[in-house]
Amino acid sequence: MAFADKQISCRDCGTAFVFTAGEQEFYANKGLMNEPTRCTNCRSARRATQGTMQENDGFVRYGNFASFGGKTPRQMHPAACAECAQMTEVPFVPRGDRPVYCSSCYNKIKPPAPREEVPTRPMR
Repeated sequence: MAFADKQISCRDCGTAFVFTAGEQEFYANKGLMNEPTRCTNCRSARRATQGTMQENDGFVRYGNFASFGGKTPRQMHPAACAECAQMTEVPFVPRGDRPVYCSSCYNKIKPPAPREEVPTRPMR
């Protein structure tokens, strides 16, 4: 397929920019279906503002499906252990109606996980 340079108008500033044949070929090789809608300057400015937004809320964003890959750090909340009163951090907001334990106290009180027994074949 032969590609030809295209004139595209930037959606942010309205400036015309060229979507070159080489860029079109690159997009096609990567499987990208949509043409760019912003000029190089507006794309750079948008990336810069998104970077500062991420720094402000404390989370690193890895795209639309970040929570599915577990790539964003958990929001941790301080709490006092109900057993030893040591300060700890937990991944949920302590409400006060249920006890919160540090990891060592939790491991002491949690019931052991039930083990499945593997059936054995009788010997002949």
